[in-house]
Amino acid sequence: QVQLVESGGGLVQAGGSLRLSCAASGLTFNTYVVGWFRQAPGEEREFVAAKTWSVSLSSYADSVKGRFTISRDNAKNTVYLQMNGLKPEDTAVYSCAARRGSISRSRGDYDYWGQGTQVTVSS
Repeated sequence: QVQLVESGGGLVQAGGSLRLSCAASGLTFNTYVVGWFRQAPGEEREFVAAKTWSVSLSSYADSVKGRFTISRDNAKNTVYLQMNGLKPEDTAVYSCAARRGSISRSRGDYDYWGQGTQVTVSS
């Protein structure tokens, strides 16, 4: 049974940092693309970042480029999202997702999803 479990969310002031983690079980991360998505209240879920496992390619939404960094720890089967320079508009539930194949920014292309972790940025 595949499980993705996010952690690391919380409340932070604007300009602050958080690091989210996505721990996987039931699958071997080195054959999957892992993505982070977020959903703010009343909004659709949107792409944040994604990373391949085998060739270390990454992709970022324009809104987070230069502030967020996606990385992985092979030994721990875990992917991280380091978020710096947080803004109130980054407030959302952040979810990780996994898919086989190439990087995609489309949420419909991902097969497995975590439950999400809340990130709240105060002004």
